[in-house]
Amino acid sequence: MGPQRQRKFVAVVDDDDSVRTAIHGLLKSVGLAVRVYASGEEFLDSGHHQDTACLIADISMPGMSGLDLQARLNAECCRIPTIFITAHGDEEMRLQAMRAGAVEFLPKPFDDEFLVESVRAALER
Repeated sequence: MGPQRQRKFVAVVDDDDSVRTAIHGLLKSVGLAVRVYASGEEFLDSGHHQDTACLIADISMPGMSGLDLQARLNAECCRIPTIFITAHGDEEMRLQAMRAGAVEFLPKPFDDEFLVESVRAALER
């Protein structure tokens, strides 16, 4: 890892401000660089997806869903290890996400330690 390397970060995309704030604080507390976005569109518009080492995205959001965001990134050949979080997931949705390359699918509420472990595993990919 040379000095020229840009610092990669974890992107959190969730329409719920309290969820974004909680995950941001959790990941910062373990030393990870984090950026938060209120929607998939905001994340894409930021231009930061090339610097994203791991993406945590809610499945159900107004506008672009987490699965739509994943499909868009995959179509652009931008494969980011993705962890989905959801309060409304089912087995078919989980399978769809995993088949498209998700590394984890966590129901809300999730265990903080398991989320941190999942992010660390994704970062090692």
